[in-house]
Amino acid sequence: MNTTGQQSSISLGNSYRTLFVRNLMTFFLNRQALAVGLVFASDSILFGSWVAHIPYVKQKLALSDAELGLTLFAMPAGLLLMNPLTGWIISRLGEARACFWSAVGLSLAVCIPLNAPNPAVLVFGLFLMGLNAALINVAMNTSATNLERERGIVIMSSCHGMWSLGGLLGSGIAGAVIALHVSPSVHIMGMAALILLLTVLLQPMLAQIPSSSRTESGEKAGSSFVRPNRDLLLMILIGLAVAMGEGVAFDWSAVYLRETLGASSQIAALGFASFSLTMTSFRFLGDAIIPKIGSKRWLQIGAVLGTLGLIIAIAFPYPAVALVGFALLGAGCSLGAPILYSAALRVPGIPPVAGLATFASFSFIGFLAGPPVIGFVAEAFGLYFGLGFVAVILLISAGLARLVNLF
Repeated sequence: MNTTGQQSSISLGNSYRTLFVRNLMTFFLNRQALAVGLVFASDSILFGSWVAHIPYVKQKLALSDAELGLTLFAMPAGLLLMNPLTGWIISRLGEARACFWSAVGLSLAVCIPLNAPNPAVLVFGLFLMGLNAALINVAMNTSATNLERERGIVIMSSCHGMWSLGGLLGSGIAGAVIALHVSPSVHIMGMAALILLLTVLLQPMLAQIPSSSRTESGEKAGSSFVRPNRDLLLMILIGLAVAMGEGVAFDWSAVYLRETLGASSQIAALGFASFSLTMTSFRFLGDAIIPKIGSKRWLQIGAVLGTLGLIIAIAFPYPAVALVGFALLGAGCSLGAPILYSAALRVPGIPPVAGLATFASFSFIGFLAGPPVIGFVAEAFGLYFGLGFVAVILLISAGLARLVNLF
């Protein structure tokens, strides 16, 4: 018996457990950190509530896969329009007020698609969601970064864990209301009202977080976009791949399980829930395990795990097995965003806020634009090939992760 090896394994396990508990306590016991985390959660609760009802909207408006994909482009269109304005808006409102108003706007906008009487109104609602999603994405990540810098704590992965937890709650509640035959419109308006109330309650704590109105160089935080150098460009490409993996789970997991594999509506809603469960777990572990494994190595491991998960979902066309595949996809995509958001702040020669805003904007395009692209691939070749396309993209990102320098 190798006693020394056993003792070493126990010691390593205790070290991980202690670090994990300490990081979580730092996050949950800090009121400002928790407030930022709840903004992350609010954002994804609304998205999780919406995506679980995409099959309902598709059926209600009699949309084909290609038509659904085309309407889903309205959200990235809104994001693209808002992206150049996010820094300007945040520099004038401050991160706290930008979080508040974008959360209010998103809560109102998310009610439109499920109540849309025709595709035109659906497109309008998704466009408004894209506008607000772009602003809240940059505002909440900048708030988390400011808090890390000013308080000397590490919370980025935990904040993204809260985002995943929100998606899990949103889709899980949606699955329950579908099973109870609650009207999708009633469900989404109820969730929007709850998020509006939470947003009002969080505002005083968010206002206490130091604002990055100016960087150390005196540059205004509103000057968002920069031309990416080699490393930031590689981060963006990897981020696009990870975001596409998240996007396929958000927008197509329920459709794939329901229409391709013949699962019930309740089981179909669990596709995103299984993805979110593993993503949430790994993100809450992230602040502890990333320093141990290494950011660059995890980006490679995660990409391979995500690819494997999609291959399993494709190769074994049974709902129960596909849920395992989506769970692996969640684990693989889990730490990509926290790693890359933090790295984008430290690229030499690029102001931190500009690096963050540039990366966040382009990676979120992958999250929103990926699902419509999958819709076109699915229309031409079938949804199996749509998922396979994302698997190939994730595998390519594993190669790119070997080339990038993370500072």
